[in-house]
Amino acid sequence: MTTNSPYEHHEYDVLIIGAGGAGLRAAIEAKQRGLKVGIVTKSLLGKAHTVMAEGGMAAAMGNVYSEDNWMVHFRDTMRGGKYLNNYRMAELHAKEAPDRVRELEQWGALFDRTKDGKILQRDFGGHRYARLAHVGDRTGLELIRTLQQKVVSMGTDVFMECKVLQLVHDSSGRVAGCVAYWRANGEFVTFSAKAVIMATGGVGKSWKFTSNSWEGTGDGHAMALWAGAKLIDMECVQFHPTGMVWPLSVRGLLVTEGVRGDGGVLRNSEGKRFMFDYVADMFRAETADSEAEADRWYDDHTAGRRPPELLPRDEVARAINAEVKAGRGSPHGGVFLDIATRRSAEVIRRRLPSMYHQFMELAGVDITREAMEIGPTLHYIMGGVQVDAETAGTAVPGLFAAGEVAGGMHGANRLGGNSLSDLIVFGKRAGAGAADYIAGGDVANGFDQGEVESAVREALAPFTRENGENPYDIHRDLQEMMQANVGIIRTASEVEEAITKLEEFTERVQNISVKGGRAYNPGWNLATDLPSMLTVSKTTARGANLRKESRGGHTREDFPGTDVNLAKVNFSHSITGGWAGEITTVESPVLEIPAELKSLLEEAK
Repeated sequence: MTTNSPYEHHEYDVLIIGAGGAGLRAAIEAKQRGLKVGIVTKSLLGKAHTVMAEGGMAAAMGNVYSEDNWMVHFRDTMRGGKYLNNYRMAELHAKEAPDRVRELEQWGALFDRTKDGKILQRDFGGHRYARLAHVGDRTGLELIRTLQQKVVSMGTDVFMECKVLQLVHDSSGRVAGCVAYWRANGEFVTFSAKAVIMATGGVGKSWKFTSNSWEGTGDGHAMALWAGAKLIDMECVQFHPTGMVWPLSVRGLLVTEGVRGDGGVLRNSEGKRFMFDYVADMFRAETADSEAEADRWYDDHTAGRRPPELLPRDEVARAINAEVKAGRGSPHGGVFLDIATRRSAEVIRRRLPSMYHQFMELAGVDITREAMEIGPTLHYIMGGVQVDAETAGTAVPGLFAAGEVAGGMHGANRLGGNSLSDLIVFGKRAGAGAADYIAGGDVANGFDQGEVESAVREALAPFTRENGENPYDIHRDLQEMMQANVGIIRTASEVEEAITKLEEFTERVQNISVKGGRAYNPGWNLATDLPSMLTVSKTTARGANLRKESRGGHTREDFPGTDVNLAKVNFSHSITGGWAGEITTVESPVLEIPAELKSLLEEAK
């Protein structure tokens, strides 16, 4: 492919945007197919948000419970997702995750071990059996370390601190690359490619309380939509039950589910272990004479496999929210997570070294002696780019997506631990899908320089305005509005107000003014992020307004039950006219589950 770009330019067979687990695994696969691969990341290699996934990766290896298998994992994933899932993605994930974990081990990942030397697996929310392969509470870090070492050893080109602005097409509408700029000097750079894989992660920075790091601005979701792909299930946003709420300096920082998986319990301001009260149709904790009696009853009725603190994340988050609203919350608006009274100091330090260090160093809390003050924090979006399960391909020829940026796999709610195995299963499939697409020969035949120049003009516009608005003011207001109106509990009036206000934000973003130069200018960086955050926020609010029910990560106070008709549809979004254009939202039928898989879902729980 030739181009007359006036900017620094690079050409690849496969260009991967994002250097987290999905992007790195896609790069390995494409590289193994003999293709020229480039990776672009707006952060540094090794700093992807994947490292924040601490508890483990879900794979039905049967190392702790021999009766575990892919069918049980598939059933757990579909039930956790409240059946909005793309069943084929859930099936492939459950079948292929064990091989992807073993592959990581072959590449050097150092998993914790059972006494007989197998990969150890721990309990996690929503999983019937202990199936999370883990490395203490640093699993995401080990995943990145392993994949990164593999990618570098293969000679893959990596462009760090390079912010992608927009995808570029050829004359036939196929994706042909992208336009970006270097954060260090503000100079523009273009990339042409026969296939592009989006692996950009999440969207959390549009909300006030989030575990996401600064990169989570929804770039990939937005750029794919602008390029002609569709987004689905954007209303399904997961609030992780346990984010730090105090002190303020670390508010939102994630407390791994591994704390609860290793025995931690949730208590309200009265010291009561309240989660027993939220085990539907099974037990009311107030009938027990003691916590020990409640523990024994629950163990007897669940074979001791999953305490109530390990119910699916949406259920635990809503229970915490209910306790706070009832006036039984902690002093700073959360509840208490207590592992100190349940496990010895030696076990805590050995099993949860990162959590112990994090609280001691950042919060001055010794979790071996006292409880943590935690509450729900926006953690993950189940919605994303609509993809083909087999290839990870989108509606736009030449564009693929994997990881958190892709929708469908998790339905209305993601089970803990399914995120890391999702990355490696569909990262591999995206790399293979891109390679097969290129092998087919019908790839981009040009590079629309007009799209490049339009993106450059728009990116530079804030420097030309003397009296425009500060991007930090807009971002603060957007986060507070989304937290209040499209947060963990939603109502019609709130989401309708959000839809109206988001149009006002569009006008404000079009009037941003930035001072200074382009080199390492955080105000300009934020100004280029805000169109993506607005696009994500608009689709989330629209989906939340139309889904008049409570399902998974989407809770409507005015529609507390589920609607059988809405169980049959995903809400699909498209856009015309650029990032400030008109969004169209329609119902898209959920992929019908074949009879043989449906029978698995109907088996006894």
